[in-house]
Amino acid sequence: MTASRVAALALLAALAAAPQASAQGGFGMPDPSEQQAPAVPPPMMPKQFPLGVTFEATTLNGRAFEGERPALTLDETLRLRGFSGCNNYSATAYPLRDQGFAVGPFALTRRECDNSTMQKERTFLEALRAAQTWDTEGPRLTIKGPRGELVLERAL
Repeated sequence: MTASRVAALALLAALAAAPQASAQGGFGMPDPSEQQAPAVPPPMMPKQFPLGVTFEATTLNGRAFEGERPALTLDETLRLRGFSGCNNYSATAYPLRDQGFAVGPFALTRRECDNSTMQKERTFLEALRAAQTWDTEGPRLTIKGPRGELVLERAL
């Protein structure tokens, strides 16, 4: 090899290493003039409505449900199903942005129960149908609307 070729290869090697060295502050050392940006936490993910989980009603407007408690499950096809105190029901329900909630009309079985059970069922279904927002905290699901606050707990 001629001296000019060796010099050219040495020059090319030096040029190839130059961007790497300058990015590290020269000779592999960090550049003290470059400051590390503080780590920014990722944005909080919005809560997801718990699909496929059965919840039992514990209270409506602070009053406990006694006896056999109403229940609900929202499946992956957005079909809300459950027991309302006397009858079984189903409806279409939509978890919306910002933890909104919309429930369509109910389809109910036609079983008759005593008056107090029917009244409990009616208030549960009215509160569920008028629901506007939802929130979860641990095993608890809270659904709120103009007909009140419905608190449910994850069923075992």
